[in-house]
Amino acid sequence: MKKTNWTELFIFVVSAELVGALSALISGDFTEFYNEIIRPPFSPPSWIFPVVWAILYAVMGISAYKIYNSENLCSKFALKIYFVQLAVNFSWSIVFFRFRLLSVSAVIAVLLSMLVAAMTSCFFKISRSAGFLNIPYLFWSGFAAYLAIGTALLN
Repeated sequence: MKKTNWTELFIFVVSAELVGALSALISGDFTEFYNEIIRPPFSPPSWIFPVVWAILYAVMGISAYKIYNSENLCSKFALKIYFVQLAVNFSWSIVFFRFRLLSVSAVIAVLLSMLVAAMTSCFFKISRSAGFLNIPYLFWSGFAAYLAIGTALLN
């Protein structure tokens, strides 16, 4: 692995955070809608989501930088999966909160979980630490898929 380039690391983290912030901005105020819908068991309070996502986006950026900075021949493919999952992640809140397409958002959430699993697997093959960094994201995306499916079924 190459020496850490702090500017590049910063760019990876900030770009991931900006994807989340832009998605949230386009989605609009989610609190009112979230409080109006029938939610499945174990649904967290609305304030949890921005906190968890801010942490997960930072971790995604760090792990993607580790892959980018590796000298592994598979890193380009792994980064393609990273960017695809980031785009799918970006779309989920917009589909759910802005357009209120609950069934479509459930499908997107399942797709996102599958992409995160694929990304985490690829990252593990290149850098164990990058793979481990995404374990919380993998669990959270699975939990988010459960919440999206449950919400779609209950509403």
